[in-house]
Amino acid sequence: MLGGLGVLIFALTIPMTRLASGSQAAPQLPPVFVAIGRAALAGILAAIWLWLSRAPRPQAGQWRGLGITASGVVFGFPFFLGLAVYRVDAAHAAVVSGLLPIATAVIGALVLRQRPSRGFWACAGLGTVLVLGFALFKGGARLQIADGLLLLAVAWGGVGYVFGARLSAPGPGKLSAMAPEQVISWVLVMCLPLTLPVALLYWPEVPVRAAAWGGFVYVAVFSMWLGFFAWYRGLQLGGMLRVSQIQLLQPFASMWLAVPVLGESLDATTVIFSLAVMATVFLSKRQPVD
Repeated sequence: MLGGLGVLIFALTIPMTRLASGSQAAPQLPPVFVAIGRAALAGILAAIWLWLSRAPRPQAGQWRGLGITASGVVFGFPFFLGLAVYRVDAAHAAVVSGLLPIATAVIGALVLRQRPSRGFWACAGLGTVLVLGFALFKGGARLQIADGLLLLAVAWGGVGYVFGARLSAPGPGKLSAMAPEQVISWVLVMCLPLTLPVALLYWPEVPVRAAAWGGFVYVAVFSMWLGFFAWYRGLQLGGMLRVSQIQLLQPFASMWLAVPVLGESLDATTVIFSLAVMATVFLSKRQPVD
């Protein structure tokens, strides 16, 4: 249930990011401001929460993991996603981001030194081919810059998910497990010296729609902070491989939510490719991992 709540919160990230930044034809908040500013606002809220809850400081050996997690969930994923959805619609982005569960599993296997079966790698390869095929079809037989940005976002998102969840498990030696809520909060607070100045530097100079600010507040408070409370706690309680399967629902939820939020329409090609990608992800989750 916690994993499902986290996925539902994250499913709105793509539509709300596009709502905040607008498009090339109708720009709203600067994409860099949306990507980094949301981490700055979430970091301020996280600092207040850590102080009120009297959370202990991370141990010396945990700062490295927090830094790697930050590179994924604070900088890599939001930055590349923000630049991508400024160029393509939310439904397109949802199909490509459907590879996130596979990316998370691959990175998790490498970090945890697991050995996925050949069937797993075959499914991962097939899912990648399907996503590239969709991007080529939508781009008129050529890849768009946005597709490369989305793939980078997926890769960095997987890094952030894996290392963040890893910090919630007991570490080697004397390192204790961090509460999942404290993991994302300390990640955001440690990034404030970088995110806050960048947010102020890219502060919008012209008025934008109130809806754009609403989208920004959502991705800051929920996508960047509170969503991880549920997600990391779910991964801790149910296990990374089991709970991460719920991410199968995320692209579908993102596409359907883009209809009422952004007024987008779904075409048959997008739905078919999304179903095919999710089928490969589902099959990959059923392959043995040693």
